[in-house]
Amino acid sequence: MNLDNIRIVLVEPQHPGNIGAVARAMKTMAMKSLYLVRPTNFPSHDAERRAVGAIDTLIGAKVVEDLGDAIGDCPIVVGTTSRNRAHPHPTLSARTCGEKLVREASESSPVAVLFGPERTGLSNRDMDACNFQLSIPTNPEFASLNLASAVQLLCYEIFLASDNFKPPDAKSIDYPPQSDLEFFYKHLENTLDSRGFLVDISRDVTLTKIRRLFGRSRPRVGELKLLHTLVKLMRRDLD
Repeated sequence: MNLDNIRIVLVEPQHPGNIGAVARAMKTMAMKSLYLVRPTNFPSHDAERRAVGAIDTLIGAKVVEDLGDAIGDCPIVVGTTSRNRAHPHPTLSARTCGEKLVREASESSPVAVLFGPERTGLSNRDMDACNFQLSIPTNPEFASLNLASAVQLLCYEIFLASDNFKPPDAKSIDYPPQSDLEFFYKHLENTLDSRGFLVDISRDVTLTKIRRLFGRSRPRVGELKLLHTLVKLMRRDLD
């Protein structure tokens, strides 16, 4: 199976050497779709030095300023995290994640996995753009996992899943891309504002809970259109 539809997205990577090491980790597992969101230092000689044998993957990396440019057309986005989140997404193991990504990427839709900055990991805002989260168990006495090592581990699981994958006889469920979900969230937020539902003191928490609710349910394309219609009805008498 061709793995070009599976994207590895590094959000604000701080050390160029890690970018090169990630490119090398990806190529060993037949993956090459690498996106960099606001890298601190790239292009870089250090990145090239660490990408031994994978310069083509490194050169082919797409650099973008906004996360939406990297995942806007993806119907499934997985965020990696090592922290307990106050409002978590459904959690996948590395093996389950690899299988899910391969299955959904086989439908010709791009899918993405996000890795955050080395020091802090993904922000809550970045996690808001995800459908699922991935946590890799480590030794609690030494839980530090290098960025390239984490990418290598997941790419290995993706490679194994692709080797054992049998395409389904029929097309699976049609999920909307992330950009369509973001448009719906903004539509709903504006409508709730017009109704005075969002109170300043709990605004961010409420919006996060709403995102998690719809993220768990993963509405299909037709269902998302229905939700837009219901939201329009919520403010009809105000227009």
